Amino acid sequence: MLGFALLAGAELTVMGIVFTVVFVPLGLAFWGNTVVDREHNRRLDAVGVPATAEITDLTDFDWSGEESGVAVGLRVSGPGLRTFETTWKRTHHPALRVGLRLTAVVDPSGGRFRVEF
Repeated sequence: MLGFALLAGAELTVMGIVFTVVFVPLGLAFWGNTVVDREHNRRLDAVGVPATAEITDLTDFDWSGEESGVAVGLRVSGPGLRTFETTWKRTHHPALRVGLRLTAVVDPSGGRFRVEF
């Protein structure tokens, strides 16, 4: 912040206010997202059922303008589960290919899942 204030020629107080207004809500959003993800993972650890996720489709997409990702089409099935299809968005990885079977954990009541890759 100090370096940005010096380069921009602005007062340190003004830059402090700007950084506070921008970064506090951003930090709270990241924190809230982390709390929700942690709750979902704890639920999957508690009641999750082992499953298999088969890759059915790989589609490139523009993630953030600079970085591209891949939308992985999955068919998730397991004992006691109704088979369903979903999309998992992630960064590229050379090991991903159509037909690859991955280990997954599924919450049978909520439909949430986690792919072990």
